[in-house]
Amino acid sequence: MTAPIAPPRIRRGQTLGIVAPAGPVRADRFARGLARLGDAFRLKIADSVTSPHPVGVPSYLAASDDVRAAELAAMIADPDVRAILLARGGYGLMRILPRLDPDALARDPKPIIGFSDATALLAWAYAAGVRGIHGPMVVQLGQLGDADVAHLIAAMTEARAPGVRPWALHAHGSGRFRGPLVAGNLTMISMLAGTPWPVPLAGALALIEEIGERPYELDRYLTQLALAGQLAALRAAIVGDLTRCVDASPPTGEPDPPDAALQTVLERLRRAAVPVAVGAPVGHGDRNEAVPFGGDAILDLDAGTLEIVDACVA
Repeated sequence: MTAPIAPPRIRRGQTLGIVAPAGPVRADRFARGLARLGDAFRLKIADSVTSPHPVGVPSYLAASDDVRAAELAAMIADPDVRAILLARGGYGLMRILPRLDPDALARDPKPIIGFSDATALLAWAYAAGVRGIHGPMVVQLGQLGDADVAHLIAAMTEARAPGVRPWALHAHGSGRFRGPLVAGNLTMISMLAGTPWPVPLAGALALIEEIGERPYELDRYLTQLALAGQLAALRAAIVGDLTRCVDASPPTGEPDPPDAALQTVLERLRRAAVPVAVGAPVGHGDRNEAVPFGGDAILDLDAGTLEIVDACVA
């Protein structure tokens, strides 16, 4: 497989496609998020994003598999749509990956932006030969600061490498490691292993984030990746937000320490001899900085820095 390319940038004033290929969208949060984009782009919104929830479709899906796949495929095939931003995550993208045509994206590369459940779509696009952007989706934009919203718009519109990020990283280990930066949700990284669209961990710097998973569940996902040989293939790892990853009823009956989730992740990574840094402002918290999925980066644990060498777009 040849190295995936950075897609052409979307220019201000061009059409941004918005789809909900996973979970349903709350109208109030969607409206607040759209407002944060201002007048940067013309918008083309898939019908199911704002339609009433269809009868007979599970509450955790925005629409039927047929509808969600068709709307996403239409955005990929539309020559006027120059980037695709997901409305929200949730669950459902894995169900429609086999229905998508990778050749359509390869013929007309465009940035696909999302995170969380969208990790599956970023991995699919990467396998199709096009790098996506791991970044905030519409419903999250309403709760982010101006800097992260501006960074997302710049990531889509400017062919400029982000460079050294102003993150307060805490190193666990030492050394300097270079490789493609692959950011994703830990659950999805684990679930995609063994599919035709695994998150490309071999030789990579993996930036992981998670929400709502108890410490033993984090252990489960990382252990599965270790048993599959995936963790050993990493160059290094970076830990982003572990949002609400607590156990309200631990088996011991005693409350877990506040950092139980982080300590679980660090123990599993150390056991796999993976150098790691903690503190990336990426995930479901009050920050979520956009980064290129698969772009070249350098993690310097001695300096406590991450330098992103590749731009998100060309």
